[in-house]
Amino acid sequence: MIKSVKNICVAVFLPLLIGLPLLVDAAGKNREKPNIILLVMDNFGYGEVGVYGGGVLRGAKTPNIDSIAVDGLQLTNFNVEAECTPSRSALMTGRYGIRTRQRPNAAPRDIWYGITEWEITLAEMLSKTGYKTGIFGKWHLGDAAGRYPTDQGFDEWYGIPNSSDQAFWADSDSFQVDAGVELPRIMTALRDQKPQKKEVFDRAKRATIDREITDRTIDFIRRRAEAEEPFFAYVPYTQTHEPVDAHPDFKGKTGNGSFADVLAQTDAYVGEILTTVSDLDLAKETIVVFTADNGREGVKRSFGFTGPWRGSMFSPYEGSLRVPFLIRYPGVIPAGRTSNEMVHLIDVFPTLAHLAGGKMPQDRVIDGVDQSNFFTASAEKSAREAMVIYIGNELFGVKWRNWKLLLKEIDSDSYAVRDMAYPSIYNLIIDPKEEQPETFYLDDTWVDTPLWQVISDHETSLENDLGSPGP
Repeated sequence: MIKSVKNICVAVFLPLLIGLPLLVDAAGKNREKPNIILLVMDNFGYGEVGVYGGGVLRGAKTPNIDSIAVDGLQLTNFNVEAECTPSRSALMTGRYGIRTRQRPNAAPRDIWYGITEWEITLAEMLSKTGYKTGIFGKWHLGDAAGRYPTDQGFDEWYGIPNSSDQAFWADSDSFQVDAGVELPRIMTALRDQKPQKKEVFDRAKRATIDREITDRTIDFIRRRAEAEEPFFAYVPYTQTHEPVDAHPDFKGKTGNGSFADVLAQTDAYVGEILTTVSDLDLAKETIVVFTADNGREGVKRSFGFTGPWRGSMFSPYEGSLRVPFLIRYPGVIPAGRTSNEMVHLIDVFPTLAHLAGGKMPQDRVIDGVDQSNFFTASAEKSAREAMVIYIGNELFGVKWRNWKLLLKEIDSDSYAVRDMAYPSIYNLIIDPKEEQPETFYLDDTWVDTPLWQVISDHETSLENDLGSPGP
């Protein structure tokens, strides 16, 4: 049985083995519960950061973000889902979005969108392990009672419940106050309390919110350090989702436009968080991750950069699926490693569970796999060699090793979906831009077998998924 079938497409989850020897640093300090800082950008292309070929190429150096790669591991084949809510759901649950947020024949954006109350989130798992948890930024996994982050395992929250593009509403000349649509607002909450609606989230607030997210993250880290409590700081920044409005301190700073200004701004904010960790002498006991929920936006006004890859979010192409992923954990994750092994966003949950000594849910299918051996260089290869590709409720295809099979293609201008009479097969090493499958495919028809096997096993796992205790 191929590794992808064994590890990610089974219908019954084999529990993560816990209880391995505790990680101890050179001074003998216990690392059983490392702090975790998870920095997630919004619609942020593969090619934005310096170590991915961006940085100065994009009009702004990114030395602070790059330093995470220098001090840790950089992945060049880290994959996400094709749109915001499924990606964030996958991150929080270790399960494909099709299992959590998506439901057949349901409106994708009705009031009950997001993750249901019976899902077990990364924050809930870490809370049960003894962590204090905070989210500072964009949630986008539900804006109804029971579905806010402080209903889903977080002790505190500051940010926005939905998408950053709602900042356009308050400044729109055509917004109609009698249409039954509320203006978006900043929200704050403590665990199990009703969230409070604060300032209107307009264009002016949109420009300053990432500054406030950073300040509140730093305050949270300092409070937890003073209390000597392990913490999970989830920092889903609102940039670089449209509108890309730089803070007044950074507006015009690079001379290379708003996107470069925001890139410089983000690097500075990340630098402040890293400096705080260093100043508090927490670096050796803190895992820092930098990644994104999706590739660049597809709208023509967006200036995001996918590097060598084709496409943008809402597509099945690599420019949608591959994003930066950097992780450091000094003394545990070796510094300066780069790998093109396949990893998926759903792997973050089980990997952090292992590193933090947490327990994985055993009553549902977990699609993610524990990558701790790979991240710590105990294993040369990733624990994953395949993944499925969805857009909404539609299965678009699958990746297996360096190969991709697409059942559907999508037009980059109109977003019209084309059902293929025969699937497209791409070799992502030979043809990274996914342009000419026919140039080599007849030599390699053998790949039909493993590619279709992954799809078959995934569909079987959906049919047998007993991990849906809710409605």
